[in-house]
Amino acid sequence: MKILDHRIGKEYPMPAYATPGAAAFDLVACLPPDADTALLYSDDLDVPGGSRSLIGTGIAVEIPVGYVGILSIRSSIGAKLGVSMANCIGIIDSDYRGEVKVCIENHSGRAAIIHSGERIAQLTIVPVLTPEIQIVDELSDTTRGTGGFGSTGKN
Repeated sequence: MKILDHRIGKEYPMPAYATPGAAAFDLVACLPPDADTALLYSDDLDVPGGSRSLIGTGIAVEIPVGYVGILSIRSSIGAKLGVSMANCIGIIDSDYRGEVKVCIENHSGRAAIIHSGERIAQLTIVPVLTPEIQIVDELSDTTRGTGGFGSTGKN
């Protein structure tokens, strides 16, 4: 992991697993300098209802080959503010080296206030398989077959 924002580890906590049983580590919002001053950092981000915002986390990661980072919104942020990630989850490939950013979408009818330094997302590192893609004329039969949405609950 590379720290890109000098506030990480000083003003804001280092990315960390919150408990020994946690599958993901928390990431905080690192809001950029205020456009008017270019020196002072913004404390809050106002995300109006129905809009999106891209929020930096102040870190970059080097995920080992054979693994992928799965980025998701913290459930407490979603529940409290009515926001989610604009694309539901984020995929961070092992060859990406840029800043990890979270694109949130506000589904509520009111502004969502994101505080700089607030835990907004979590990152899970999981193994990934990359099987060879083959084109075939048929697939093997299963009990379910081609039954789609809700088909497994029918008699």
